[in-house]
Amino acid sequence: MTQEPASALSDVGPRPCPRGHRGPGAAALLSLALAALSPSAARAQQQEQGQQGQGEPQAPEGPTSVPRGVGGAIVTPPAPTAAPAGRATPPRALNYTPPVYPPEAEKQGMEGSVTLQLDIDRNGRVKQAVVVESAGHGFDESAVAAAQKLEFEPARRADGTPAAARILYRYSFTLKTAAPPPAAGEPAKPAENLRGTVLASGGDVPLAGATVSVARVAGAGATTRAATPELTTDEGGAFVFVDLPPGRYQVTVAAPGFEPLSVEEEIAAGEQIEVKYRLLPRGEGLEVTVRGDRPPREVTKRTLEQREINRIPGTNGDALRSLQNLPGVARPPTLAGLLIVRGSGPQDTQTFVDGTQVPLIYHFGGLSSVVPTEMLEKIDFYPGNFSAKYGRVQGGIVDVALRSPKEDGKLHGLAQMDLIDARVLLEGPVPFLKNTRFMVAGRRSYIGESFGPVLEAAGAGVTQAPVYYDYQALLETEPTPSSRLRLTFFGSDDALELLLSDPAPNEPALSGNVGLHTAFQRLQLRYDHELTDRDRLDGVLAIARDDADFGIGPIYFQLDLKTLSGRLEYSRRLSKGAVFNAGLDVFAGLYAVNLRAPGPNRPGEPPNQPFSTRTLQEVSRDGDFFYPAAYAELELAPSPRAKIVPGLRLDYQDLNEQATVSPRVNGRVDVVQGFPRTTVKGGVGVFHQPPQFQEVIPPLGNPGLKSTRALHYAAGVEQDITRNIEASAEGFYKQLDELVVGVNRPGSIQLDYQNAGSGRVIGGEFLLKYKPDDRFFGWAAYTLSRSTRVPGVGEAERLVSFDQTHILTVLGSYRLGDGWEFGARFRLVSGNLVTPNVCNVNEQSCDAYRTNALFYAPTGTYTPIPFSGPNSERLPPFHQLDLRLDKSWKFKTWQLSAYLDVQNVYNNANSEAIQYNYNYTARQYVTGLPILPSFGMRGEF
Repeated sequence: MTQEPASALSDVGPRPCPRGHRGPGAAALLSLALAALSPSAARAQQQEQGQQGQGEPQAPEGPTSVPRGVGGAIVTPPAPTAAPAGRATPPRALNYTPPVYPPEAEKQGMEGSVTLQLDIDRNGRVKQAVVVESAGHGFDESAVAAAQKLEFEPARRADGTPAAARILYRYSFTLKTAAPPPAAGEPAKPAENLRGTVLASGGDVPLAGATVSVARVAGAGATTRAATPELTTDEGGAFVFVDLPPGRYQVTVAAPGFEPLSVEEEIAAGEQIEVKYRLLPRGEGLEVTVRGDRPPREVTKRTLEQREINRIPGTNGDALRSLQNLPGVARPPTLAGLLIVRGSGPQDTQTFVDGTQVPLIYHFGGLSSVVPTEMLEKIDFYPGNFSAKYGRVQGGIVDVALRSPKEDGKLHGLAQMDLIDARVLLEGPVPFLKNTRFMVAGRRSYIGESFGPVLEAAGAGVTQAPVYYDYQALLETEPTPSSRLRLTFFGSDDALELLLSDPAPNEPALSGNVGLHTAFQRLQLRYDHELTDRDRLDGVLAIARDDADFGIGPIYFQLDLKTLSGRLEYSRRLSKGAVFNAGLDVFAGLYAVNLRAPGPNRPGEPPNQPFSTRTLQEVSRDGDFFYPAAYAELELAPSPRAKIVPGLRLDYQDLNEQATVSPRVNGRVDVVQGFPRTTVKGGVGVFHQPPQFQEVIPPLGNPGLKSTRALHYAAGVEQDITRNIEASAEGFYKQLDELVVGVNRPGSIQLDYQNAGSGRVIGGEFLLKYKPDDRFFGWAAYTLSRSTRVPGVGEAERLVSFDQTHILTVLGSYRLGDGWEFGARFRLVSGNLVTPNVCNVNEQSCDAYRTNALFYAPTGTYTPIPFSGPNSERLPPFHQLDLRLDKSWKFKTWQLSAYLDVQNVYNNANSEAIQYNYNYTARQYVTGLPILPSFGMRGEF
């Protein structure tokens, strides 16, 4: 019998699959336009070992018998050498379970070899054993049964954390042959106990002159030397040991220029072991498939994993709210659920859930995200210079990955309540369907029950109290051993409606209902297939609907959007250092827009007339759109130290009949490999973003608009300081061209949109991070930036409203033991920009500005006159401390946990806006939320 656990796999290629393996139905599923990258392969060590002869084979860790007969089989898992510091390590076998030789095959004198693909989870258990090279005649079933009993020390990433892995494992079944008895009077010949060959991994080149030594393991770690303790391989890399007494031996193989190999072998009486040992060249490391650890295609990819995303103070345990603590992300105004990335507008950043774009990431007010934390596997955040896989946006990318349902065959669930909302989740196997699991979840807020009375006390009649809810349902299966199919339905809904009985003094016609309703739904099909060990296909297809409805009195805006989106990506590992990725990205659908709004002033009317008293005009528009795109990238690793990713993306938008070309290139080089690693990185790329629907659809917009263009430049360095502490610094610059600006169109409520604007963003990001361990995680992030725009030719450059010069965030969370965990977050941010209507009393130039508003006699109201230019005043700095305390209690079959999350612990009155008196002669700051405690409890099983 021989055993070969793993194959040489490239660390830049798609996740490996056994060569030649194909799953049924792949061709039919190609047409579904599905996509989503799966992690690539790292490295795995190779070894082969064989056995012939009579006896009872035993495992390296202890005796394990095989039924006597004329045949037998044994597998001895490899004992890999210690990995160099900072390298990933493969799974290591902890036990040995020999297969049973099929009786019928043994009786007929048949032999065979079975190769298995083993999926090993983070606990070292074999989740699945799949036959990829069959021998039939009962060999397959015997090999699978034996492999399912194996236990492993789990694979580990470079930082030492356990990871799921996939390896190849081979059982060879060889009949035992009885040697003829020696002739009478003939001396007994030496018995060859251990015979083998030493090869160079990767090309199976025989290694002559390699040293092979054996030491008998006497027990409890003690060893006694064999009679012939050391041999040297011949020209064919062969060696043979004779007359070794029965027992367990430590075999060590060494050769100049190669990593040494040390394994344990079991010699039984009358047996002969035949082995093949493969040595890895020094510096090559170990090869093992570690999911989730693929080198990024981007200059900067920041990933938050489970340990971090639900324990950050000030977020109520909400994973997606934790994004606001990363470098490059500005602080939005209080109760504004916006993502402002590297000086770009909120509409310039896209959010994806499992590869499908969603219109918003937070419920109104930013109190909670639209996908519950409990369903997330990780969050990938790309603040700029992202892959050609993404397009139609010039800011950043947030890609949220949903986790798979638990695979232990049991039913699990949770229920949680806090002061804002309540949620439930249930997951487990689907009855009567093999390898099929489900997960369903839902959440509803009840802030309306407390917020509604507050609004009524303030004089607003509440018709519909604020409420939001979201829902998710997921079904996942593996049609073949090398593929995964996932069907997901999820959605979100936010609603608020008030009754204004008394209109504002300066807008006398604005009364009645004020309502806001937003909702979206997604039905998503995702398919991932490892076609071969070199080829991979990922795809996602989604049917979607988006609704937005805003109204105040007789004025309203309604949008109904029905879309079909899909992405299909094919990856091909061309060689060890080259991977080719190509994909299609399609976004198409139907739209309907309805608008009723006041028209422009009639001739002769003063410009300060209240907006609400103008003549109302209505606009309705519906149609369709088609935005196809194609992209291609090469992931090149010319050496183990370097990686460069050139890419090209082609987009077309039929609404303005424009095609755009977006070339991009990113690269990174390890100046120092291993620990402490030093990496320099950089990138440059072109990014196009099509106009918003209302800007390009006539009669509301201008169909002649072009897509805006952004040039991204970035360069940085990453440095390991300790095993757990890493630092990074990155400078970025964005040049913005063809920006869309709107000017008043005479006689119409529509604006005249033109590509007349430009802008630039420059800044630096600094991150000092402690990678999560069993006790602690945390980081300190600082961003220094400046974002400006020029609204038209000949106009002055000015800061944008969401520019924040300084952003500092320091946070951490520590497990105290006995189920207790404590965390804190401190933020210090430059104040938001405002356009003042009254001079700041601290400025000496105020004496020149005594007239602040124009009086409108028919309504007796005042219209403000801006004191200075747009965004010319900055509010006082924002600073806040948040604390979080968690406690969990574990019982036999379930767990209870509770948390207290306190925002703005020292009750700082942070300024969020400016409020004026009736005639704009005085002003005061409007402060944000005071100290805000939130208490929640969760039960789960």
